[in-house]
Amino acid sequence: MDQQILPVAPEKSYRLLNHGPTVLVSARFGGVDNVMAAAWACALDFAPPKLTVVLDKSAKTRDLIEKRGRFAIQVPTVAQADLTHRVGHLSLADTPDKLARAGVELFGIEGHDLPFVAGCSAWLACRLRPEPGNQAVYDLFIGDIVGAWADGRVFRDGHWRFETADPRLRSLHYVAGGHFYAIGEPVIVPDESDDV
Repeated sequence: MDQQILPVAPEKSYRLLNHGPTVLVSARFGGVDNVMAAAWACALDFAPPKLTVVLDKSAKTRDLIEKRGRFAIQVPTVAQADLTHRVGHLSLADTPDKLARAGVELFGIEGHDLPFVAGCSAWLACRLRPEPGNQAVYDLFIGDIVGAWADGRVFRDGHWRFETADPRLRSLHYVAGGHFYAIGEPVIVPDESDDV
């Protein structure tokens, strides 16, 4: 399955998260890369584009983000369910080869010194918007979206196309205890304001 990584217009980048998928959060600092899974991430605004993600204080990825001020959010696919579960349950502190054990392959995108996870359906490069109170009390991080891309086989023209793509490209939605759902079939209601 060859990926077709295409840029997504900043004003449409919120659509990459609007359907509530489980995400992978990645960061790099001091020669260390890490990736974790997060179930609580969502679009916050589209002008300028922002998102939120909850990162527990025990997460090494959180530490890297706080030190560097940059991170990436990825939308993993059904084909990556095992990888997503593994990076969500292995700790870099206890398992130094966590990424290799989980089968994570990283790649770069020009202009962004971040570790992006290969095989996902969408990627968002973020600059941390420091909110020390929210971070300390609620573990809530806000990111300004500074770059967005999607796999053209499943997201194009500003819309997800899950219904026509390979089912292995559908997004994951975590419930608990290793139980995920894949996104289902669309229900389309005609709307003249579809540009928002």
